[in-house]
Amino acid sequence: MGVLFTPLAETDLEEIGDYIAQDNPARALTFIQEIRAQCQRIGKSPLAYRARPELGDSIRSCPFGNYIILYRPDAPDVLIIRVLHGAMDLPRHI
Repeated sequence: MGVLFTPLAETDLEEIGDYIAQDNPARALTFIQEIRAQCQRIGKSPLAYRARPELGDSIRSCPFGNYIILYRPDAPDVLIIRVLHGAMDLPRHI
């Protein structure tokens, strides 16, 4: 499956990168690349990660470090909905 990002997910990645860049600009770039690579892996096995019915129909989550990648495995593409810190109130941010 291909992988698409919602505008909110793109904003999440930008904000994560900006936050990390305050202390380590080089790490910010590589970390965002790693998240995007994980999203591509999700696209290859979209049903491998946890279903999250409490967050909405067909929403799944994949942990990545301190972050949670929230997505829908909608054919023909996986839709990355949000990339949020695990300490956040996920239902409030969907």
